[in-house]
Amino acid sequence: MEYETMLTQAISPTESDQSSSEMVKIIDLWKIYRSGATEFAALRGITTSILRGEFVSVVGPSGSGKSTLLNLIGALDRPTRGEIFLDGTKLSELKENKLAELRGKKMGFIFQSYNLVPYLSAIENVELPFAILGVSSSERREKAMNILRMVGLENNANKKPNMLSGGEGQRVAISRALANNPSIILADEPTGNLDSKSAQNVVSILKQFNEERNMTILMVTHNLEIANFSTRIIYMRDGIIERDVKRE
Repeated sequence: MEYETMLTQAISPTESDQSSSEMVKIIDLWKIYRSGATEFAALRGITTSILRGEFVSVVGPSGSGKSTLLNLIGALDRPTRGEIFLDGTKLSELKENKLAELRGKKMGFIFQSYNLVPYLSAIENVELPFAILGVSSSERREKAMNILRMVGLENNANKKPNMLSGGEGQRVAISRALANNPSIILADEPTGNLDSKSAQNVVSILKQFNEERNMTILMVTHNLEIANFSTRIIYMRDGIIERDVKRE
């Protein structure tokens, strides 16, 4: 099956999906860090939801809790209390192996530092999720090339990360995040290490997948110009949601 067809099918609502428009539901979410007798509340009772197909940016100053929120939604950490539902699944009821399985099937992650394997080529980096899923070598090579073609990097497929520009490296990271046909993309400062032109190119790719494929995207950023690509902006400060603004 062609990757673009497979991706379209993967993000098209199934019968069970249609019962709820919420991709993420958060109820009274707290994250408290402790060091000896000292406590610090990174998140303080957040309640919100993200609808299927939304492009949401989370902005705020350093220490506002935005990356903590993203990590909890991505099941990379567990909350002190409160609940998170991802596509109808209650995360607190899952053991670590089931959380890992959920991340592999439902989520795509993009980080500020790209997190590419330095000794692998661009196409080999994109192939990694397919290898984990047990896809044959020939099939995963074809699928990985199809994704790189979609983000305009087919001519750089055999280059290693140190031979790519920052914007190209981040596009490889986006390609890898798309490989498992995720229900939601979680992006933590994906343009933080890029110049303004490269940053706009990268976020434009995310915007394209949001609009054309109805892909849900949750992006943490400190850059309001980049946040304006989204359809909704959540403003955080001191571990709470200060404002939640829908955009046209």
